[in-house]
Parts: sequence; C-alpha cells; structure tokens
Amino acid sequence: MDVYRTPEDRFADVDWPEPAYVEVTDPDGGSLRMAYVDTGTPADLEAPVALLLHGEPTWSYLYRHVVAELTAAGVRCVVPDLIGFGRSDKPLAMGDHTYARHVEWVRELALEHLDLREVTLVGQDWGGLIGLRLVAEHPDRFARVVAANTGLPTGDFDMPEIWWEFRRAVESAPILDIGRFVESGCLRGLTDADRAAYDAPFPTEEAKAGPRAMPTLVPTRPDDPATEANRAAWTVLQAWDKPFLVAFSDGDPITGAMAPILRQLVPGTAGIDHPTIAGAGHFLQEDAGAELGRAVAGFMAS
Repeated sequence: MDVYRTPEDRFADVDWPEPAYVEVTDPDGGSLRMAYVDTGTPADLEAPVALLLHGEPTWSYLYRHVVAELTAAGVRCVVPDLIGFGRSDKPLAMGDHTYARHVEWVRELALEHLDLREVTLVGQDWGGLIGLRLVAEHPDRFARVVAANTGLPTGDFDMPEIWWEFRRAVESAPILDIGRFVESGCLRGLTDADRAAYDAPFPTEEAKAGPRAMPTLVPTRPDDPATEANRAAWTVLQAWDKPFLVAFSDGDPITGAMAPILRQLVPGTAGIDHPTIAGAGHFLQEDAGAELGRAVAGFMAS
C-alpha cells in the first residue's frame, strides 16, 4: 500500500493540540500511523470518556469547540483522525479505502490500543456511519450514543439528490478544494484560518484519495458490500435501550431526514429531550460547536 504522510510543518499555524499516534493494521501486511488527540491525563483516566468521530472531508480539528465544552465539564475526549485524513497516514489509492477497513481502523485504535470502555460515541457524517457500526458490533464497550447529522444507510432507500450532487462534484473535480467543500456545509461560514486548517492535511492532490473515496463507499444499493453489515447493525440498534441522543442541526438537507427515523427506531431515544441545533448546517460543530458540546455534556451528566 502506497501511503502519503503530511509534513508536520503543514500544521504549524493550526490551533489544535499535537496528537498521539498508534499503528493500525495495513491489510497488505504493514501498518498505518493513525493520529488522535486525547485530553485525558494519568490523573483523570477514570473520567467519563467521549469518542468523537469526524466525517468527510474534515479531521479532528472539527471538534475543537465541542471538546472545549466537554473538557470543562470533566469529560475525557478521544478525537481520532480517520485514516486518509488529518495527521493520519493517507493511502494513495482510492481502492485502499473500504467501509469495513475504516470501521476496523477505528476499532483497533479505540477499543484495542486505548481499551476504551463505558464510551459515549459522538458521531457526525462518516463518524456516525463508522461509529454506529462499532456500537452495534461491540455494544458492551459503549454506554451511550450521540448521533449528530448522520445515519446508517443500507442502500435500501435512495440518498437525497443533494448528496448525489455532492458525490458527483467530488468525483468530477480536477482539483478537490477541501476547505471550500467544508465551508459549503456551514451556514455561518469559515474564517481564513479555519479554512486553511482544513486544507492543511492535503498539500498535494494525490493525498486526497480518502476524501475522494468516501462518497463512493456510502451504500446506495441493496447489494452494496457494506449493506449486510449495516442491516445487522440496525438489528442491534433497534433493540438498543441505553441512552441515545439525536442532536441534529436545523439546516442540513443531507441528513436531516434521519433524525425522526433514529428517534422512532432506537428505543434508547425514549424519554430524552433531543435538541435541534439552530442556525447550523451539515458541519454543526463549526456553526454551533459550543451549543453541541453543552448538549453532549448535559446528556452525559444525566
């Protein structure tokens, strides 16, 4: 597997902590370096822990405002960069990225290397597609779930047209402008520094195989390679009675329809006040990260 590793100096001006790294399995027999930020210290590793998973085409930096609220509330935050994103290694072939591999890479980091237990999952976009699979496949490791602008598609129902437009744009763009794509998913815009932070992991076009591949990995037909695993995950989630918070924004046309479905189908949503984050787009962590952080902190405290 040919891999690109972003030079560290690309992150010199990014206001986000230095990560730790672990080696996760390269299916070709080697290993890949996976980055993560862990706010825990030896003094507070018994604190409640949240695993915050980002999506396409962002990285852990997306959660900085959420993390500020959670750490102030005494929560340990573990925030990985998915393989192909952020400071993690970036396989250069789109075919190196599969849904199953991304689930396994996060599992290896969070549940094997870090041995996290009693976890609160916070998943947005692909962070939910990956995280909800982990919850369903390892339910004993998770205490509660926060689904934020995400879902778990099986390919049995079509994706909205705006998502298809996004996929076609990613597939056809000769130069993939990562910062512009992130900004297009925000209602409140991005500062120049924040846009630069999203561009930082990808100094070359060849390094963007992950962002280019991810839309093609979303199950869009009933015979998709990930369909059976996602259907199996839904079977578990439809019996999940641990606390499950649906914290969607009011301005995401891509995932908005999933909020009532999750509230209807997952038993753990019952009796919980599910917030709608106002004035926020798909990347609600950018538009309203503090509000989302306070909602998650309150949910974990309850």
